[in-house]
Amino acid sequence: MELHTIGIDLGKTVFHLVGLDPRGEVVVRKKFSRTQLLRFTANVHVGLIGMEACGGAHFLGRALREQKHEVRLIPAQYVKPYVKTNKSDYIDAEAIAEAVTRPTMRFVPIKTDDQLDMQSLHRVRERWVMRRTAVINQIRGLLLERGSSRTLHRWPAEAARHQQTWELLLAKTVRARRTCGPATAHEAVFRFERVVGTAHIAHAPQRRRRSVS
Repeated sequence: MELHTIGIDLGKTVFHLVGLDPRGEVVVRKKFSRTQLLRFTANVHVGLIGMEACGGAHFLGRALREQKHEVRLIPAQYVKPYVKTNKSDYIDAEAIAEAVTRPTMRFVPIKTDDQLDMQSLHRVRERWVMRRTAVINQIRGLLLERGSSRTLHRWPAEAARHQQTWELLLAKTVRARRTCGPATAHEAVFRFERVVGTAHIAHAPQRRRRSVS
């Protein structure tokens, strides 16, 4: 079978494919699993294959390039103007097949495994930084409600490790208020310093200067 252009709407387990002839008319509409899709493309001659640059696109793009196909990834926002009617998987695949043939279309380069590994490391690190910042802001806000405006260390390991300690402290404070009445701000700060430690609340300790004998 010979096709001019193929548009593939990606999914987690199901892929919708639309094939166009040189006049731009739809001649193929099929639904595949991942294995079935690669088996179909291995036995078809096509000039150009287009997909949206979303999850799994780089892996599938490399697999199709190994089959000697020309593959191009399109950002999703550039495909939306070519959707003609109500959204469906086949209509999205047809819009991709039409958008990939535009001479002024912008494409996303297909990443290698090494590039994806580096991107994953940066994303995991960014998530840990966001979690660290959230924990620090949470502790600072709770301390402000108790009259303490001291700064916290921005140590990711320490902040993450003491999140459970802070939750335990809150539980102890609630139990203490039920038995002994409302605690003052100084008592709340004292409880926090006793459980977590003052080294994690105050400014970073300065290095001691060595005495010259």
